Amino acid sequence: MALFSSLSEKFNHIFSKLTKKGRLTELEIKEAMREVRIALLEADVNYLVAKDFVKTVSEKAVGDEVIKSLTPAQQVIKIVRDELTTLMSSTQQKLAVSSAPPTIIMMCGLQGAGKTTMCAKLGAHLKKSGKKTLLVACDIYRPAAINQLQVVGKQAGVEVFEKGTQNPVKTAKQAIEHAHKQGFDTVIIDTAGRLHINEELMKELQDIKKEVKPTEILLVVDSMTGQDAVTVAQSFNNDLDVTGIILTKLDGDTRGGAALSIKAITGKPIKFTGVGEKIGDIEPFFPDRIANRILGMGDVLSLIEKAQEAVSEEQAKELEKKFRENSFTFDDYLVQLESIKKMGNIKDILGMIPGVGGKIKNLDIDESQMMVNKAIIQSMTPKERRNPDIIKASRRQRIANGSGTSIQQVNQLLKSFEQSKEMMKQLKSGKFRNMF
Repeated sequence: MALFSSLSEKFNHIFSKLTKKGRLTELEIKEAMREVRIALLEADVNYLVAKDFVKTVSEKAVGDEVIKSLTPAQQVIKIVRDELTTLMSSTQQKLAVSSAPPTIIMMCGLQGAGKTTMCAKLGAHLKKSGKKTLLVACDIYRPAAINQLQVVGKQAGVEVFEKGTQNPVKTAKQAIEHAHKQGFDTVIIDTAGRLHINEELMKELQDIKKEVKPTEILLVVDSMTGQDAVTVAQSFNNDLDVTGIILTKLDGDTRGGAALSIKAITGKPIKFTGVGEKIGDIEPFFPDRIANRILGMGDVLSLIEKAQEAVSEEQAKELEKKFRENSFTFDDYLVQLESIKKMGNIKDILGMIPGVGGKIKNLDIDESQMMVNKAIIQSMTPKERRNPDIIKASRRQRIANGSGTSIQQVNQLLKSFEQSKEMMKQLKSGKFRNMF
């Protein structure tokens, strides 16, 4: 499911009607804004936020500069894009860093929002940027919470500090002392959650805050709960004065109500988002990129960053060389499959390409086919991968049997591979130049 696909689809429909008109009247703009307001409310955006957003956009859009412009529709879309960006915080808000290490990050939230896993994800993210991070287990109430933090901490390659079920305030204090002695520059404290907000929970969080004086207090909320997430954020912010929000499950949020409302209601920025279940599925929150994706303008910068993480510069150069020399083999194909898998959901990746987002809604992408192709290639011998021409009938049967597929599936992969190589040859010879 593509990020904010429901809202994006509605916005694309509204603005496609505007772009078909040469000039726009004030009445046409107001009608479009009425539809925008309805789309925002259907996306579970807070009522007051939607109302203020439409009011601001309308005031800017009905001016002479827009109506008398040669491209009024594009001007209106730009205003909407700019206001969406402002609504979500204008620019990316980075984590604060303590002038005297360690930087202490206190994580809080309700049970079920993914707080414990997010601690490990954030730890892994900071580790990639050279930080020596310590996770601290201060949730002593939820069964197996400490064990869960140890498991995800190990997956992230980050050390976990725990003192069993002793008082969490004492554990937090001891963890900071341990961090000083062992040279940790960042400490992430996993605090207790509850099924609902109560005085007991808030008192403990306030006591931990008072004891360790965190640099950041990050609230983890489930984006798929929409306005409930905003209500939760408001309550925690009132009692703790949080410094930022982490939205989990954003990859499954087709509406976007929480992301679009939370900053306006709490005054606190979204700093990170969870976009999957793997430890590496965490992204800094860029309001301008999200606004672009909602309006179907793509997100090229995020796409480039994902590609750079999945493919090293050396691999990219080697691949380019193989394309030029037409020496691309099934071994190379296997490497590319792994790289694509690292980048994430294919529909989400395609949605980052400008102009593609709205066109892939009904596109049926069978990601399991990648696994089938991988199994077929892994059933080939090294010689067959380097030289597919030798794969005749008996070899095809053996490969099909070894990969648990059919001869037809093996044939299809071989055919697709040959077509790809032929296209590379034609691109190299310049036969496609006149097409562009």
